[in-house]
Parts: sequence; C-alpha cells; structure tokens
Amino acid sequence: MRTTRPKQWIKNVLVVAAPAAAGRLFSWAAAGRLALVFALFTACAAAVYLINDARDADADRAHPTKRHRPVAAGQVPVPVAYGVGCALAVLAPALAVRFTAPAVAALLAAYLGMQLAYCVSLKHVLVVDLAVVTTGFLMRAMIGGLALGIPLSRWFLITTGFGALFMVSAKRYSEAVQMAGAAGATRALLSEYTTGYLRFVWQLAAGVAVLAYCLWALEEGGVPHTGVLPWRQLSMVPFILAVLRYAVFADRGTAGEPEEVVLGDRALALIGLAWLAMYGLAVADW
Repeated sequence: MRTTRPKQWIKNVLVVAAPAAAGRLFSWAAAGRLALVFALFTACAAAVYLINDARDADADRAHPTKRHRPVAAGQVPVPVAYGVGCALAVLAPALAVRFTAPAVAALLAAYLGMQLAYCVSLKHVLVVDLAVVTTGFLMRAMIGGLALGIPLSRWFLITTGFGALFMVSAKRYSEAVQMAGAAGATRALLSEYTTGYLRFVWQLAAGVAVLAYCLWALEEGGVPHTGVLPWRQLSMVPFILAVLRYAVFADRGTAGEPEEVVLGDRALALIGLAWLAMYGLAVADW
C-alpha cells in the first residue's frame, strides 16, 4: 500500500473537475460512475508506481529520501512489486471495458502505455519527461468528463494542462536545487536541466495557467450570470493567490512533493477552500 503512494491519490480527485464545473455531481448515477473511474485511475497509477519502483530499486537506494521507499528498502521484494503492478495494469482497463464508456477504457489504456513508456525510457528524455507527467494530470481531468459525456472546455483544458506543468516543473526545480552538488545520487536527467531553465518553465506555465483561467472566468458564453455576485469572475482572486502562494515554495526549492505542499500549508488550504466556495456558487448560479 505504501508503494502505491496513498498521499498522491489526491491527484485523482481531478476526475471530478469537469463534472463539477458542469454541475453534474448531484446525482447518485453520476457519483457512482465517478467513484468507479476514480478507483480505476487510482489502480492504474498504483500499477505504474509499483513497476517504476521495481525498475528503479537500485537507483533509489542512492537517493536521500527515495531509499526509504518499500521496494528500495527491501520491504517489498522486486518480483512482488512487478507481479502486483502487472496484475493491476491488466485488471483496471479490463474492468473499464466492462463497466464504463469505451472512451474511458481507451484513455486508461493510453495512460498506462504512456506511463510505462515513461518508466522505461521517456523519463530520460529532456522536456519529454515534463510533457508526459503533465499529460498524466490532463488525462485525469479529462476522464471524468468522458465518463459522463460532458463536452470539455478549451479553457478548462489549457488551465489544467499548464497548471499541471507549473507543479511538475516546480517539483523538478526543487529536486535540482536540493540535489545540487550531489551528481550521481539521483536521476541523471536532473543534471542535464539547469535550475535557470526549470525556473523559466514553471514561471511560464504559471503565467499561462492564470491567463487561461481569467479568460475562462470572464467568458460568459452568451449566458450572463443571474446570481447575487459574479462568483466566476471573483474566483480569479483566490486562484491567482493560490498560484502565488505555491510559487513561494517553488522559489525556495521546497516544492519537491506537491501533495505535501497542498496538504501541509494552512494558508494554501484556506485559499483553496475560498476558491472552491466561489467556484461552487458560480456553478450553482447563486
């Protein structure tokens, strides 16, 4: 269970993003479908973590924090990690074919194929590694809409994609800062990136994500709001504050574990709750 990274399951909450934006969460049928999709995506991600840790066991033992992972520490035998990972990789798409829409099963299969290719070789290719991890987040955001047949907004996809790139590149930047002067103790690719380049990427991504969100919030789509306040436009404020708050950790080089930053910083959590409240009021048109 620890090898499947339970703390990182929070990323899979993105499957409800598109249905939430469309106001489609308030029915038992939709909730049941989304719960199933969440479980299947979590199983696929767990399969990738197990196989990745089995492949990287030797390298992880030389890393200051990754050496404590169960496979690297010898608590989970490498064959067991491979076996459970492969079983989940087969079972999750098979269940998706049986119980969900064809598009959902296809997206899960594509996610698995892309992530396993990442484990084998793509994580050693400059820039491509950033694109693959970012695409994984984007797939999470898309799959909920596909499960319920909801059209996906271009601004939603751009905001999600560049928001994910912001967090991914900030994580790489933090790893590069923390491992400076320790060449050979972590993945070789980090030594090929410069901290200046990674800083440029996360700053660019943050700017595009904020711009895309603002354009989405200001676009009425021909249907003006009838609520007490323009909540969708007001939600720009906590969204921008959240990006700026997260950028503090990125700039310090302490954003190496995004889930710990999101869950561990009280101010960021409060900003997130304020954004969620405004987002919900906008969807409900109160």
